[in-house]
Amino acid sequence: METADPGTLAETLAGKVAAGDLPASGLAATDLPQVLYDAPAAVLMIDLEQRQVVYANAAAVDLTGNRVRLPVDIDDWSDAAGLTDLGGKRMSETTSPLSLVFSGIPVAGEPVAVHDAARRGSSATSAQREASEGRLLWVTGFGLGPDAGAPEGVEVPDELRSRALVVFLQLSGTEHGDRRRLEVLRDRAVVATDMSFTITDPRREDDPLIWVNPSFTRLTGYTPDQAVGRNCRFLQGPNTDRASVRRMTEALRNQEPITEVLLNYRRDGTAFWNQVSISPVVDGAGNLVNFVGVQGDVTERVLVEQERRAALAEAEESRGQLRLLAEATTQMTEALDVVDACRRLARIVVPQLADLCAVDVLDRPGASAPQRLAVAARDAADEARLRDLVLVRDYRIGRGSDTGRVLGGDEPVLVSDLPERGEERHPGDAAAAGAYDRLRLRSAMVVPLRARGRVLGTLTLLTQHPYGRRYTQRDLHLATDLAGRAGLTVDNARLYEQEHAAAATLQHSLLPALPEVGGLQMAARYLVGADGNQVGGDWYDVLPLPDGGVGIAVGDVVGHDLAAAAAMGQLRGVLRSYAWDGGRPGSVLDRCDQLVQGLDMAAMATAVYARMEAPDAAGDRVLRYSNAGHPTPLLLTREGELRSLDDNRSPMIGAIPLGRDGSVPGRTEAELTCPAGSLLLLYTDGLTDIAGEDADERTDLLERTLAGLPVDSDAECVVERLLAAARPDRLRDDVALLAIRLDG
Repeated sequence: METADPGTLAETLAGKVAAGDLPASGLAATDLPQVLYDAPAAVLMIDLEQRQVVYANAAAVDLTGNRVRLPVDIDDWSDAAGLTDLGGKRMSETTSPLSLVFSGIPVAGEPVAVHDAARRGSSATSAQREASEGRLLWVTGFGLGPDAGAPEGVEVPDELRSRALVVFLQLSGTEHGDRRRLEVLRDRAVVATDMSFTITDPRREDDPLIWVNPSFTRLTGYTPDQAVGRNCRFLQGPNTDRASVRRMTEALRNQEPITEVLLNYRRDGTAFWNQVSISPVVDGAGNLVNFVGVQGDVTERVLVEQERRAALAEAEESRGQLRLLAEATTQMTEALDVVDACRRLARIVVPQLADLCAVDVLDRPGASAPQRLAVAARDAADEARLRDLVLVRDYRIGRGSDTGRVLGGDEPVLVSDLPERGEERHPGDAAAAGAYDRLRLRSAMVVPLRARGRVLGTLTLLTQHPYGRRYTQRDLHLATDLAGRAGLTVDNARLYEQEHAAAATLQHSLLPALPEVGGLQMAARYLVGADGNQVGGDWYDVLPLPDGGVGIAVGDVVGHDLAAAAAMGQLRGVLRSYAWDGGRPGSVLDRCDQLVQGLDMAAMATAVYARMEAPDAAGDRVLRYSNAGHPTPLLLTREGELRSLDDNRSPMIGAIPLGRDGSVPGRTEAELTCPAGSLLLLYTDGLTDIAGEDADERTDLLERTLAGLPVDSDAECVVERLLAAARPDRLRDDVALLAIRLDG
């Protein structure tokens, strides 16, 4: 069978445009009907002398609804299949494609309509008839004998000399009534039918080819005499997918139709993607007679699909890398310190970018030996092995390791394929080779953590056998970007730690050492809030007075900066001065308020000042106190009674403006007796006022913890136990805590 030349087709289409049969703009490819090659083809083998369908495949039998038995007259088969022309006339009433084949005229692509309702009989509903409209089949048919265009030079088997092959393929993308589009389809179909048809005989040994059409030669380069008599596996080559071959072999063994796209090879050795559809053809008794194959070169389609998939994969990989960078940046910027930042980094890259990760950091500028601050692995057991590698390898600068070279300023290291055996990687070092073997390493990258022009450490990323990826330059670019961000985070965290440590040192230097006072046990704690890198305004103070009493103060200046610390230092000094003069608690706080506002020392502050008198004969002490907006002090007696010292509360210092004469409303004070053995507790709101938590519940927790302590707990034990129970998970605000136990 010969097909039309593409040039002739182009001339035909040009002529139609010139004649006005087609618009000059033409039709887009997506507007035209498409052959559904993946749909099962209906295959008929026709006896031209008897004008009967003698063999058919399952799809052809199904097309008739199993209403006929082979052999059957071709018109009866057409009627049973519900075939009509595009005008709705039965095939037997027209010059149908089947009639042309019987007349020895090959059909190279003709559309016919299938009316399912017609083959269902008169019982079909209107809905079924409507649903059947628009279903199209594309018919290709030709004789197989020498007089019907059989391949020249090939001896046609006797059983094929009077036979014709007819193949029906489904069409989609148009209504069969759209004549203009179908007219274009006919012209295109002449070229599109340049498909290879083959027939094999499974009754012969190795199921050889017994017939091929000329398109097979154009497709494969093999002439008919070179192909006939051989199993078509000769088209396979070194890169043909074995799984596809196994599926085809299994389908043929089970006499089932199958369609596969696989890589085949032409006679000249060039590869092409071949879509192969093979269908078993049986006789009326259901016996297998032949396999009919339809083959087409779909290389362009496959390559386009591969390019599309590669582009999608690349785009998804790029999106994944951006997500990784964004997540890493977010996670690391939330880190509290250098170690936390390194651990977050390691956890993020495993398993998204690596099977194993190690972060090594130099502890100070000029250091030569790094510290391994973080490791992460898919398998938790490998984390210990990764740390073991540090013990047997010298990562110091100048000692020859990849890590040491990168720490020393060399370029990042990329090793796409590491040796499988440790002795090849670390010859002469049995310990290192053993650790290497246990990690099953495949590929590695070592990139520097840089900030402000200095190398702070290294990020090591590793993959493992057998499934780990091979790192490429693209991976190295991503790792370098990630390490650059990590370097800035580590540098900022290190600066923060240094400033925070300096702030804490300064803060503690502003606080007094607790004095020794006979008859009193005292303990205090000051905790610097983690969210501030400067000193704060919390303080505590115990001041033995010249008249034998003891002044006790706890306060909190609003703010978390140097101004608040300076105001705290001034306020504490003023309070100590007024307390030393023997003033009563209320008047001491009033005078502090006047000075704070008069000299603009601070915005506002809370404070408790108490004066504890010398003990009487029983060891009891009178306590007078005044509270300017501060959390309520607590008193726990030796008998376990807990009292809140919340009498005579007054506004914060600086909250009420001074009068015209510079006066403030006089603060009153409360008085009570503290029995011997009692415990007095004063604290700042860093323990109770926590963002996202209920302050009353936090205060209740503090009180319950205090009440539950043994009555003979010393002051040091009290502050430790209270902090263990009530310290916030994340210390955002400063905390001052002062406990005083009365002997007795």
